[in-house]
Order: sequence, then structure tokens, then C-alpha cells
Amino acid sequence: MNRALFVLVLVWLTLESASAQDTTEYVQKEQPSEKRDTRPFKDRIWFGGGLGLNFGSVTAIQIEPLVGYKVDQAGKFSVGTGITYWYFRDNRYPPPIEYNAYGYRFFTRYRFIQQAYLHAEFLNLNAERYDAVTDDLRRIWVPHLLVGGGYVQPIGERSSISLQVLFEVLQDPNSVYYGQGPIFSGGVGFGF
Repeated sequence: MNRALFVLVLVWLTLESASAQDTTEYVQKEQPSEKRDTRPFKDRIWFGGGLGLNFGSVTAIQIEPLVGYKVDQAGKFSVGTGITYWYFRDNRYPPPIEYNAYGYRFFTRYRFIQQAYLHAEFLNLNAERYDAVTDDLRRIWVPHLLVGGGYVQPIGERSSISLQVLFEVLQDPNSVYYGQGPIFSGGVGFGF
């Protein structure tokens, strides 16, 4: 009997609460509207990179195209990727010293003011390295973590001069930057 009474009271309370009217006024909160990025895709991407050429007793060729994507509408925060190819030959020694490497990079860049930015990138290079065990050259992948910043000074509507300073953080013994201080680079950029 007690069990039946308990179930009956429970059903009555459930039905009573289901039929009760809520007289509290609710202010419908405006849902935050999704901010859609209205920039055309071509305005969200940018191209850059580097080209280095040196000919003579020492030949050095460096080709590093990259593409970036402006994440925010203000264009302050970018992410991107690129590829790298390096060739080096020093004819001052018999036999000449010759080296080549290729790889890929992923980077992020934040412009804290229009002309200056912070930069971090992961660079993975496939390079020739001497193996003392086999007494031969072999190709290996060498990771690099580069952090630093740069400065860009516009010199016209579609051109600029830039200077960048990076530090190699991982210091892998096979890195071309192993044991070195800051890595300085600079150049002139032209827009098309």
C-alpha cells in the first residue's frame, strides 16, 4: 500500500509540474551573430620567400618560396607553408666541397605593428651528412625550430625592404645552423 501511494504521489507531482504555467518573463538574448569573413580568398593569402644567388669560386643557390594565409581580418596573424632548396659548391678546395638540401617549412607570423612581426617556423631539411660508421655520405632529415622577428619597410605601393633575425632553437648536431648565433636575412620584396 505504501508503495502504491508513493507512486501515485510521484505521478501526481510530475503531472502537476508539467501542467503548471511559468509566469516568469524571459528576455530573449540576442544570439551572437557569426562573423563571416567577407574578404575574397585572394585577399587572405600572400606569397613570399627568398631567392639567393652567388656565383664564382663559391656557388650558392637558395630558393625558398612560401605562401601565407591571413587568419584574422586585420591581417595581423598569418600561418603558412613553403619549400626549400639549397645548393652550395666551394671550388677553393681540391676536391670541391659540394652540398645540397631540400625540405619544407610551416610557419606562423604575428604583426604587432604594421612594419614589425614575430615569427616562428618548423623547417625540416633533407641534407647530406657524413656517416663515420659507413664512411659515406647519406641523406637524413634534420629538424629546425626557428624563432625571432622581422621588420618590413614599404618603399612604394607594391615593394618593400625587409630584415629578419631568427634563432635556431633545437640545435640538432646535423643542423646547418648548429652552434651558430642569430641568423640574419634581408631583401627587397616586389608585389605583382
